[in-house]
Amino acid sequence: MSIRVQIPTALRRLTGGAASVDCTATTLAELLDDLGRQYPDLNRHLRDDAGHLRPFVNVYVNEEDIRFLGGASYRFAEGDEVMLVPSIAGGCAAAE
Repeated sequence: MSIRVQIPTALRRLTGGAASVDCTATTLAELLDDLGRQYPDLNRHLRDDAGHLRPFVNVYVNEEDIRFLGGASYRFAEGDEVMLVPSIAGGCAAAE
């Protein structure tokens, strides 16, 4: 079984410029393990010290937030398209 993971521009420097990666994971934990093996520098951007998905990283499966599909218990299906979307913090200063 194969799924495709879309890598956001902000993280592509950690994947050698790859915009997408094919994986055979069936769960979110397996997906994070697989990505961590392929791209060790990417792992610390996706997982905290306890190995959990960082709270500012959103995961979408076929454009649906994985949290609404069962979260970590969701099982990927053949051909799923997964998008990793890190939250970007920032803002602008008010003009005086």
